[in-house]
Amino acid sequence: MRATDKELKDTLWKAANKLRGSLPAGQYKDAVLGLVFLQYARDSLWKSLAHNAESPNIGRLVDDAMEATALPRLYEGLDPRRLGDLVRLLDGARFGVHSGGRARDLMGEVYEYFLGNFARAEGRRGGEFFTPPSVVRVLVEVLEPSSGRVYDPCCGSGGMFVQTERFIAAHDGDRATVTIFGQESVEQTWRMAKMNLAVHGIDDTGLGARWGDTFVDDLHDGVQMDYVMANPPFNIKDWARDERDPRWRFGVPPATNANYAWIQHILAKLAPGGKAGVVMANGSMSSNTLGEGDIRAGIVEADLVSCMVALPGQLFRSTGIPVCVWFFARDKAARAGQVLFIDARGLGHLTARAERVLSGDEVLRIGDTYHAWCGSRSALAKGLTYQDVPGFCRSASLDDIRGAGYALTPGRYVGPPAAAHDGEPVDQKIARLTGDLLAALDESARLDALVREQVGRLR
Repeated sequence: MRATDKELKDTLWKAANKLRGSLPAGQYKDAVLGLVFLQYARDSLWKSLAHNAESPNIGRLVDDAMEATALPRLYEGLDPRRLGDLVRLLDGARFGVHSGGRARDLMGEVYEYFLGNFARAEGRRGGEFFTPPSVVRVLVEVLEPSSGRVYDPCCGSGGMFVQTERFIAAHDGDRATVTIFGQESVEQTWRMAKMNLAVHGIDDTGLGARWGDTFVDDLHDGVQMDYVMANPPFNIKDWARDERDPRWRFGVPPATNANYAWIQHILAKLAPGGKAGVVMANGSMSSNTLGEGDIRAGIVEADLVSCMVALPGQLFRSTGIPVCVWFFARDKAARAGQVLFIDARGLGHLTARAERVLSGDEVLRIGDTYHAWCGSRSALAKGLTYQDVPGFCRSASLDDIRGAGYALTPGRYVGPPAAAHDGEPVDQKIARLTGDLLAALDESARLDALVREQVGRLR
């Protein structure tokens, strides 16, 4: 990011924060993001607002513009001076649909910057609409969605689709070859996703004409997807469960946890050559509660699991629950009967806000490892070949997994990292360590005797 871009984002965020005290917490985010969207989507309306930014009626004028864009009226009654300041700052940034590609890109970056800041400010609730970008990049780099239907059944603010578009652009692909499909159950979040896609120039018709619960009313029923990427809410205890649902091919998920309902819904959506990546709580990899172990065993035996990745902690500010990514493939080709396990818990670095992020190189390492294992076209182009790396990755057979009771925790398979060889011959090291241990035991005995002597004098 250029310094000028960061300064602009920081300035806009500070201006937006001036509205915080004028609105209920739940509406503040919608009001700020609505303004950013309005400037991009309705240039003619925006010019009128910018011209009247100092008007005491600016709130009513913004509400009228929002209503014309099918967004809620939130602004009348706000402090007109603060609202006008934010309108002027946004206008000074010279965004807009007619301002060229860089303006659109920067508008998208500002929208995402605001989304990330709102997610941090809202803590656990922020996780309902925002997935950390480095986690999304892991899914995109592994799946390489370059053409076909891309689906997210719980799309939040649409981050999976934005990263897909960026992946295609980075590889000189044609984004017109990808069609996005998404669903979101919360109205405000669904509107955020529509706005996010719009400011990034992505067709949002695949989000449907309304919001809705994927388990109750699948808006894309019967549509088979080439790629599925999702970060479902973890461990939902109250969800719409129908025991007769045909999606439960491997067993009815427990009423008290929707994790395996999301997994089976996603598997039911995959086209014959489809692939999927799903972020899950770590407990999903080994739980045997209420039939979950049997469901997992059935999925493994169907040879649908291609890769399991254990992620480092603190990636999600909204939850301390450790997470992993399940990757599925309908056709594993030469890797049929095998699963790749990657233990990435040691990757990442902490930011100033005590959040962990994965670097671009670390994301690529995960992606390259998977593609080398698959023997994919991208791996061949890079000259990559796969080999097990103790402590990081291992290709395990279905027999190995059966022997582990169908647990899919990567650490169980990859083992500890190989010890660095310090050049000391093994027999000499054993003799030295034995001598050190005996000396420590002798010293411990001496100190024990000394303590006993001192205690005896107190009698």
